[in-house]
Amino acid sequence: MAKDTKTNAMRKLDSMKISYKEHYYTDTDAVNGMDIARVLNEDPARVFKTLVTEGRSGAHYVFLIPVDRELDLKKAAAIAGEKSIAMLRSKELLPLTGYIHGGCSPIGMKKLFPTVIHVSALDFDTIYFSGGRIGFQIEMTLTDLKSVIPFSLGDLVTD
Repeated sequence: MAKDTKTNAMRKLDSMKISYKEHYYTDTDAVNGMDIARVLNEDPARVFKTLVTEGRSGAHYVFLIPVDRELDLKKAAAIAGEKSIAMLRSKELLPLTGYIHGGCSPIGMKKLFPTVIHVSALDFDTIYFSGGRIGFQIEMTLTDLKSVIPFSLGDLVTD
């Protein structure tokens, strides 16, 4: 994997002239968010995972939460105004978003879905999230991210 390779998410940011930092890792054992935080030598609370869900209504929602936390489906449903929410099955992710499990970025999905980021993101100047391919992470400010995708902030994790 060449460091000069750009993902769809990075190309979108470049085309909009939005500032971000690229981070790459080649550790093939880094298969989950905690592993990724470890190989990046970052606080897991600052590295966010992108979760795609489906509400009872059939609508889809994107949630970004720290890699060391779990999505509280009841809180997520309440924020989305749904009776219930379930995680999207892996096989449905690529056709819906254009991304695969483990490489799903909130930027550059096939469609723009309502997105909520855990409120703890406010604790950091920048956050990390998937760059749209396994081995690629994007680091940016919430202000810059807001200029690419609309999102709200909320309490999304289990206590």
